[in-house]
Amino acid sequence: MPELPEVETVVRDLRALLPGSVIAAVWTSSRPLRVAWQAEWTQHLVGRRIGHLERRGKWIIVKLDDNASVVVHLGMTGQLRVCDSDEPGDEHVHFRLRLNTGRELRFRDIRRFGSLRWMPPGVPIDSVPRGRLGPEPWDTDPEELGRRIRRSRRAVKAILLDQQVMAGVGNIYADEALFAAKISPLARGVDLTKRQVRQLHRALNRVLQRAIQARGTTIRNYVGGSGLGGGFQDHLQVYGRGGQPCRRCRRPLTRLRVAGRSTHFCPQCQRPSGAASEVESCPSVP
Repeated sequence: MPELPEVETVVRDLRALLPGSVIAAVWTSSRPLRVAWQAEWTQHLVGRRIGHLERRGKWIIVKLDDNASVVVHLGMTGQLRVCDSDEPGDEHVHFRLRLNTGRELRFRDIRRFGSLRWMPPGVPIDSVPRGRLGPEPWDTDPEELGRRIRRSRRAVKAILLDQQVMAGVGNIYADEALFAAKISPLARGVDLTKRQVRQLHRALNRVLQRAIQARGTTIRNYVGGSGLGGGFQDHLQVYGRGGQPCRRCRRPLTRLRVAGRSTHFCPQCQRPSGAASEVESCPSVP
């Protein structure tokens, strides 16, 4: 699933391509996404000029000239990009905004877990997710992060995946940040020391910024708003490397399921203490 660096890359790409364009027409496929597109939303869009684009957590916000917006979530396999109107599509393209520039904004989603919806003026993005979004990683200082993490007895990996604790971090970058901070994903939030929280805060910001610089991580389907893939997959330290040698100590990396998600870590460099119970063992990946 695209996470903060991938969504930020999409937004940055689209900022160079969309603002100032006028929406000439809207097309949707007969197969709905996670949120079914409403016919009246099309009426609100046609003729509107696209303003600036924002990101909030894993959500993309396309602001319009009437202060309404189109809010997009990429789901697991969603791709939001601009292309020429005559570029061939395929059965997985489920939404098109025809622009007055002769180009289109297209949403392609193989698994159809993504969503697009029109939002009227004045409705905050935080009203869209099921639970209120937490702060962005770089809007959180170590003290605030510590208060949010150390109040929970859950595994710290599960806490980092909770979008109400912090918005935008997902499976890949939680694993990478915990490895960089030398913290076991199994450690309970309540057991982390102030020093460990500071290390985790620093690691989260460093990993996310480096991933943004590399245009995110492309493992299967992800591409940015211009159609280019990411490059951070070439720098992953633990994610997807279960059974392979740790780049620090050369001991084989372990893969477990934590809070329902595949989790990768080094049992030597990230020795657990006060392990939480939300763990399901899986065989290592060769």
